[in-house]
Amino acid sequence: MSVIKKLAILSAALGLLAATAGGASAQKKYDSGASDTEIKIGNIMPYSGPASAYGVIGRTEAAYFKKVNEEGGINGRKINFVSYDDAYSPPKTVEQARKLVESDEVLFIFNSLGTPPNTAIQKYMNSKKVPQLFVATGATKWNDPQNFPWTMGWQPNYQSETQIYAKYILKNHPDAKIAVLYQNDDYGKDYLKGLKDGLGSKASSMIVAEESYETSEPTIDSHMVKLKATGADIFVNITTPKFAAQAIKKNAEIGWKPLHFLNNVSASVGSVLKPAGFENAQDIISAAYLKDTSDKQWDNDPGMKEFLEFMTKYFPEGDKLDGGTMVGYGVAQTLVQVLKQCGDNLTRENVMKQAASLKDFRTEALLPGIKINTGPNDFAPISSLRLQKFKGDKWDLFGDVISADVGG
Repeated sequence: MSVIKKLAILSAALGLLAATAGGASAQKKYDSGASDTEIKIGNIMPYSGPASAYGVIGRTEAAYFKKVNEEGGINGRKINFVSYDDAYSPPKTVEQARKLVESDEVLFIFNSLGTPPNTAIQKYMNSKKVPQLFVATGATKWNDPQNFPWTMGWQPNYQSETQIYAKYILKNHPDAKIAVLYQNDDYGKDYLKGLKDGLGSKASSMIVAEESYETSEPTIDSHMVKLKATGADIFVNITTPKFAAQAIKKNAEIGWKPLHFLNNVSASVGSVLKPAGFENAQDIISAAYLKDTSDKQWDNDPGMKEFLEFMTKYFPEGDKLDGGTMVGYGVAQTLVQVLKQCGDNLTRENVMKQAASLKDFRTEALLPGIKINTGPNDFAPISSLRLQKFKGDKWDLFGDVISADVGG
């Protein structure tokens, strides 16, 4: 074979090799926090402070990612979950977010908890173009892809939920007098707005009292006494777990027995209703989108069996009755789906693109009939709920799945 022919073959082979290598490198795209072996995820939770009951969500997520890693990770990459405490204090949240983005160099921040804490970091996250993904708050403003393309919620939004309560009240108790207790921050005001919007022109005549409290108050007892004095026959309870349990207890103490609506974020049997006393919680109405471990109807449900097996093996010290464990489990499963869809393109842009491309996705944590759907102009993954009433030691679902989309 001539030298020229040999050189031509060698050149062709080298060209093919270069093309193959180029193709391989073109397929894999990484931003900070991602590599061939790892996906580094940041998280901020109130492991201490007035909302510490929610810390169980972060602990459940850590346990779930441990399970994922033991089973081989996602597309061969292990999840490195870095979770910090902010004590539900927005200045502390800012500090922890900066640390995660600038020092730890995480790919994104996932499921950080609370409306005021997430509000404090929203502009920063969007200016840095780092996903603030599946935030653990139902504030309506997380569904605003035009102004905040790097922030997305997960759970049904607060205004949708109280609009559903308002519809129920108007239909079944059109002449009711309503007293509202709400947390004096964005979270509480969002829920209150939904209630007023849902009641429409009747809001001003039906709502006879609005009492707000600060998270720094040790107890809301004095507010409850005030609300009872209004003679209201419906109580809308917009509080986080610690204060929700106090309100239920105090109602029983002072003998006030209105029809009681409790926001979903405090509907946990383990962390709210059990400490408040089941006997004090009878007939409370709330809304649900996730299965409840205490509900016997799920005893033979394959999804519930999987959840309980996961808890026993990976988070044995966790309270299976605490609704926060089901939240952590469901949102972690949703994130795993997004990361699977990302394949080898683990850029921040693609993470948001895949999060906004979920079609009829179901984690088995969700109630039947509820699905996760997102799109470039729809950053509200879950927008359906069912009403439930507390009976005995568990929630009983009633009525159909109700959808209520409210945009940011």
